[in-house]
Amino acid sequence: MPHTPSALKTLKQDVKRRLRNRSAKSALKTQLKRFSATLQAGDVEAVREQFRLTVKLLDHTVSRGIINKGTVSRKKSQLAKKLNALVAAGKVKANT
Repeated sequence: MPHTPSALKTLKQDVKRRLRNRSAKSALKTQLKRFSATLQAGDVEAVREQFRLTVKLLDHTVSRGIINKGTVSRKKSQLAKKLNALVAAGKVKANT
């Protein structure tokens, strides 16, 4: 246990922040799973909406300093690639 009042306050702040960050990371993981599930279903409009929500949440977590900027950029790129592949596959099926 901390000996000084300032160290005790820092410990309390760390606990609060850790819980808040854990909650935000959990929400992000859940949203990523929702995106993947919607992607498997194959509904392009629903996938676009989930993509929009996922990117919004990714941007929010990076702005709060919970996740690194490069990690978020990589995830957004991967999600966009999957979305574009689904859209391209839908166009190919529609043309044939």
